[in-house]
Amino acid sequence: MAEKPHLNLVFIGHVDHGKSTLVGRLLYEVGEVSEQTLKNLRDEAEKVGKGTFEFAWVMDNLKEERERGVTIDIAHKKFQTQKNYVTIIDAPGHRDFVKNMITGTSQADAAVLVVDVQNGVQPQTKEHAFLAKTLGIKQLIIAINKMDAVNYDEARYKKAKEDISNLLKSIGYKVEEIPFIPMSAYKGDNVKEKSNNTQWYKGNTLLAEIDNLKAPEKPVDKPLRIPVQDVYTITGVGTVPVGRVETGVIKPGDKIIFMPANVKGEVKTVEMHHEQLPKGEPGDNIGFNVRGVEKNAVRRGDVVGPENNPPTVAEEFTAQIVVLQHPSAITVGYTPVFHVHTAQVACTFTELIKTLDPKTGAVKQEKPEFLKAGDVAIVKVKPTRSLVIEPAKEFPQLGRFAIRDMGQTVAAGMVIEVKKKVM
Repeated sequence: MAEKPHLNLVFIGHVDHGKSTLVGRLLYEVGEVSEQTLKNLRDEAEKVGKGTFEFAWVMDNLKEERERGVTIDIAHKKFQTQKNYVTIIDAPGHRDFVKNMITGTSQADAAVLVVDVQNGVQPQTKEHAFLAKTLGIKQLIIAINKMDAVNYDEARYKKAKEDISNLLKSIGYKVEEIPFIPMSAYKGDNVKEKSNNTQWYKGNTLLAEIDNLKAPEKPVDKPLRIPVQDVYTITGVGTVPVGRVETGVIKPGDKIIFMPANVKGEVKTVEMHHEQLPKGEPGDNIGFNVRGVEKNAVRRGDVVGPENNPPTVAEEFTAQIVVLQHPSAITVGYTPVFHVHTAQVACTFTELIKTLDPKTGAVKQEKPEFLKAGDVAIVKVKPTRSLVIEPAKEFPQLGRFAIRDMGQTVAAGMVIEVKKKVM
């Protein structure tokens, strides 16, 4: 049986609009969450007076689950449609979304934007839609949720659809290519089966639209790049870094280099789920045993490449960013933390080159004094310590980043060019 194409799907949207409920419902409908599990969650939820939350609880994060004694781990949940093999990226709570989705640790290939029909477009709806666009997510599905709360009223659906369409158009999405689906995650309308409650709706169910998504090509012919997530030192085995292959192929015998650590080694074995593999390819989360690498010589945030084509360490880089929110304003000299692949490095803004009109890409202002929320800008940035970062055109997974400060995402962006550091 041929392998199904694999894609990473992220659920985004404002905090109370039903993302978690929708994910829980979807996993239940495709048989990944049992009736029993659901019942346990429902009982738990009712105990604390949250009767309608059982689906949301499916995706609740682990700490809270442990506190409530509900042991379910659905951080990365996989399911299959007729055509595709889908991984849902992490619990879609706001914090997790920011941490995982933006840093590109798990690059999303498509997104489901969930909007509550009663409240329409909210600040986080805007933020997440902006992020999706900046992060290069081209495929979107819009879930207009909680239709049961407005008695499946078509006029309310149309109003929400119009508002969301205006938002998406303003940030550069082609709305005519995006499916909008009226649904109730709680009741299950139009999730897997067409609903009798929305006779006026002629489109597909959510599951059918997920089936229509296109999985990305695996960039096997690009040079190898693996951002290191963790490094284990195993007695009798040696150093075993773990990470997701973003581009290229890794196999035993390969001569590799870790940057910016500038440490060379030879691959002894490649493993996934405790099984040795002949090779690791893009999308594989692997461990690889390396000969010649000392304990503590490499760490999270390092990137692996072939010895003859090492990952680029930046002296400085030019990037396009979208400012999402900021306590005051971004000026030259500002040094927040950049989250790039698995690295977190403070970087200083050295130049604000220009701001752009997000709709047209035309220059709005040359050399602005400061940047504020909503601005799209081209900037120059200097890392405060060695950082591997690549142009997004060449290595999208290593060229996208989030900028965080004081516990919030200040901006997101992508790298246009890198001035190489001489090592």
